[in-house]
Amino acid sequence: MKLDILAFGAHPDDTELGCGGTLIKHIKNGKKVGVVDLTEGQLGSRGSVSERYEESERAAKIQGLSSRDNLGMEDGWFQNDQESRIKVIRMIRKYRPEIVLANAIDDRHPDHGRGAKLVADAFFYSGLVKVETELNGIIQEAWRPKALYHYIQDYHIEPDFVIDVSEYWDLKIKAVMAFSSQFYNPESNEKETPISSKSFLDFLGARARNIGRPIQAEYAEGFTKARYIGVNDLFDLK
Repeated sequence: MKLDILAFGAHPDDTELGCGGTLIKHIKNGKKVGVVDLTEGQLGSRGSVSERYEESERAAKIQGLSSRDNLGMEDGWFQNDQESRIKVIRMIRKYRPEIVLANAIDDRHPDHGRGAKLVADAFFYSGLVKVETELNGIIQEAWRPKALYHYIQDYHIEPDFVIDVSEYWDLKIKAVMAFSSQFYNPESNEKETPISSKSFLDFLGARARNIGRPIQAEYAEGFTKARYIGVNDLFDLK
């Protein structure tokens, strides 16, 4: 199955938080979108691995994803090494997306920046014919997508471009809250974390409003580019 967009996240819920509105918007506009989670979120203070898989499936259905995979890397300890790059390359070559989205280039959680660099390196190597991979016993063809963009997460990073997601904000939050073990739940007895408080949801909305203000959007998501953005003329920019 060929996808238009393939979004990678170091942990289940990274893509929902960072670019969920953008994914939903493109799906509603007829694009095929998939998500690849690098880890199972094993080190999360709340919930369990089995819960994270169930939550990931619920979030995928809410968003309308065409696929969702988990590479089972070690949360907190995965490295940007050959073994990890090959796993990511297999996914890029499997789905042959036009656009890849990845974690923030720098963030509070060390896995985010490391995951961003891992995906960026795999993005390049995926286009080299002498980097050989196989999936289900079949040799894969080289494939390099047209573009790689990094979504913004906890740290404030000045975006290179933003996407108006106002129409899809409520659905994005519904997908985020599908990860019920991780976010605000007044009935939970689990340890409170930086993302489980009600104030974190307030922060999420405030961040999106702040990003959207310069383009007069109620809510927007921001991205940084990995290379120059090419356009046909100035009217492609607005």
